[in-house]
Amino acid sequence: MKKVIVIGAGPAGLTAAYELLSRSKDFEVVVFEESREFGGISKTVTYKGNRMDMGGHRFFSRVDEVNEWWEKMLPLQGSPTKDDIMLGRSMPLKQGGPDPERTDRVMLKRHRVSRILFDNKFYDYPISLSPETFRNFGFLTTMKVGFSYLGSVFHKRPEDNLENLYINNFGRRLYSMFFEYYTENLWGRHPSEIDASWGRQRTKGLSIFGIIRDFFGRTFHVKNRKVNTSLIEEFKYPKLGPGQLWDVTAEEVRKLGGTILTESRVVRIHKDENNRLTGVTYESGGEEKEMEGDIIISSMPLKDLVCGMNDVPEDMHEIAAGLPYRDYMTLGVLVPKLNLKNKTDIRTVSDIVPDCWVYVQDRRVKMGRFQIYNNWSPYMIKDLEHTVWIGLEYFVNEGDEYWIMKDGDFSDFAVGEMVKMGLIDSASEVIDTHVERVRKAYPAYFDTYDRIDELVAYLKGIDNLYCVGRNGQHRYNNIDHSMCTSFETVKNILGGIASKDNIWSVNTEQEYHEEKKGGENEID
Repeated sequence: MKKVIVIGAGPAGLTAAYELLSRSKDFEVVVFEESREFGGISKTVTYKGNRMDMGGHRFFSRVDEVNEWWEKMLPLQGSPTKDDIMLGRSMPLKQGGPDPERTDRVMLKRHRVSRILFDNKFYDYPISLSPETFRNFGFLTTMKVGFSYLGSVFHKRPEDNLENLYINNFGRRLYSMFFEYYTENLWGRHPSEIDASWGRQRTKGLSIFGIIRDFFGRTFHVKNRKVNTSLIEEFKYPKLGPGQLWDVTAEEVRKLGGTILTESRVVRIHKDENNRLTGVTYESGGEEKEMEGDIIISSMPLKDLVCGMNDVPEDMHEIAAGLPYRDYMTLGVLVPKLNLKNKTDIRTVSDIVPDCWVYVQDRRVKMGRFQIYNNWSPYMIKDLEHTVWIGLEYFVNEGDEYWIMKDGDFSDFAVGEMVKMGLIDSASEVIDTHVERVRKAYPAYFDTYDRIDELVAYLKGIDNLYCVGRNGQHRYNNIDHSMCTSFETVKNILGGIASKDNIWSVNTEQEYHEEKKGGENEID
């Protein structure tokens, strides 16, 4: 029996472990997870009965295999949720599906609402052709936006950086209003310094033209129209947050005989003179231990993987060491209410705004987004009727002035930004707060990223190493794409397929993620 070492108990790692164990009895599987929680950035944090989603995760995919997998782990609801019952609101239900009021192992169907808060006004995300958009713009800005976009149509820029990509797709005016500052805040770099491939991957071809096409498609009820994933109106969501899916998966892995070692951090990966991996060294309980393995599936950051491996060529080590990441902090804030008025026709408990998350386009503050957990799932909130539980999101670098703040100081700072933005009137309204930090949340597309193809070619040459997931491939994958890298890996292992091109090609081609297999489940 071959031993397979899986590094990381996030979406990619746990998917790989489950798939191997459920499809073959020929493998012993051991999963290493450095924290006590499952799901990586997709974990759910519980604080005094309120739950936090690290980054905001929509579950939406066009990959049948992924949807079937989700349904197996968390069946779609067959009865109304708590808030639907309270409001008398309808939502599509699956006949024979579980009742979320009676069981936890259930996937919910939720309305997608995400908007941009700019100049104290709400705009659809992405920008739509709604009457509200034109009212907010006013005649003069509308004309400027229109002529700016026409200018970009006739004078295309070379798409060699993210700024040019956005200007080509939206025009300079909209770019400066809704993309420039937010992107710089997200990455800590101006869009002109970031590789355009990130934008192509995340916007999936979205442009003013695509928005117009979708508008007329909906208006005239065009059949079989392709909907860009950024324009979806409904999504699936685990009753108790995204981490619930991975808690369930971890439980299933153990039932199948797999071993999961938590609070066990892999620090070194051993390679022999034949360029094959032989095992790992990991830290657990304050001690270093070793484990041998025949196959290694890694979802750990490429930087850590390569820098922890012996006998790596100097140029490969240089590329890996220079790969950049952006880290993440969020402040959960419990308040009785928000000042934001619900001017939509969507009914909500206590008539709060219906947004799952809001993009902050305010140059006065550091805040990048805020989530309203009440709207993700009514079961994320301990007291749904009398409190609003929100997450203020900040994009930072590990060790910078925000990361090293004491929790109380960071709370004071972020709550102060809430007051500045008018979300609440005074800090005295806050009932409670909780800080969370996530390292290497977002693989970034600058510095040595322009040489990543060289590094990928080197890693493909290690025949018993498989790199999966967001950090495992240094690619801004969503959950379904991360899972697909593991699906492909397991197929290769079971089929004895040497090439790893199929694993690394997931979510790289426009045709793949927009027409064939694409999906979107998160915005982070």
